[in-house]
Amino acid sequence: MKKVAFKMQLHEGQVQEYQKRHDELWPELADLLKSVGVEDYSIFFDEDTHALFGVLKIEDPSRLDTLPQHPVMQKWWKYMGDIMDANPDNSPVSVSLKEVFYLP
Repeated sequence: MKKVAFKMQLHEGQVQEYQKRHDELWPELADLLKSVGVEDYSIFFDEDTHALFGVLKIEDPSRLDTLPQHPVMQKWWKYMGDIMDANPDNSPVSVSLKEVFYLP
């Protein structure tokens, strides 16, 4: 399994709404993520910067490239776009993070 990490930016004052929406994650979105091989997915919040840090495991990270074309993913991005930085296509502004330490 490979780990994929990234950061996104939440708008100030939106952490409770972000958490609420994820607590109520659509079953079809969970199924979609699992169908491409996503496992052990967590998102962390930095209270000082409002940055979100996502970490997930996946056997073949290239399978993540299929998600932007899926209608469920597009619908989720549109739903989340009002509380976080987003691109013109509603996808979250996301920056890949490089692993600099790992203790197995």
